[in-house]
Amino acid sequence: MGYLNLDKKKTAATAKQLNILLADYHLYYQKVRNFHWNVVGHNFFDLHIKFEEMYEDAKTKIDEIAERILTLRYQPTSNFSDYLKMSSIKEDSENTKDMEMVKKLLEDHGKLLKQMREVVDTAEKAEDEGTIDMIGGYIGHIEKISWMLDAWSMKATDNHPEA
Repeated sequence: MGYLNLDKKKTAATAKQLNILLADYHLYYQKVRNFHWNVVGHNFFDLHIKFEEMYEDAKTKIDEIAERILTLRYQPTSNFSDYLKMSSIKEDSENTKDMEMVKKLLEDHGKLLKQMREVVDTAEKAEDEGTIDMIGGYIGHIEKISWMLDAWSMKATDNHPEA
């Protein structure tokens, strides 16, 4: 592909996987906003602030993923109805309790990580280092947030589990 020196046929698969990740991030973003708005109880201050950080980060990633798809010269999916069909992440109730919110977000992190690794695998076949580099950073970030949420949800008397 012209100025990028990438094979357009190979990057088509990468763009498809990026669009799935874009859908996942849109559902994740909305879920974190939902939880930010609706968290109550003793954990309100901790989670309200953390959820805001998380949805702001997701908002940035949504834009970066869409722009990467455009850089590869493909169209990013942009309809929420399509996101609902494409994403493995599902919506949640506004009545979810605080600890359940954290549990659900950790589950969604696993889904995001799975899709990110699919993007990386596909991008490797296309020799698309730009996508690999971008998503590699996302993987490290979501792993760190997952560790922090998991540690936050542990009892003070717990030890970190052995692998």
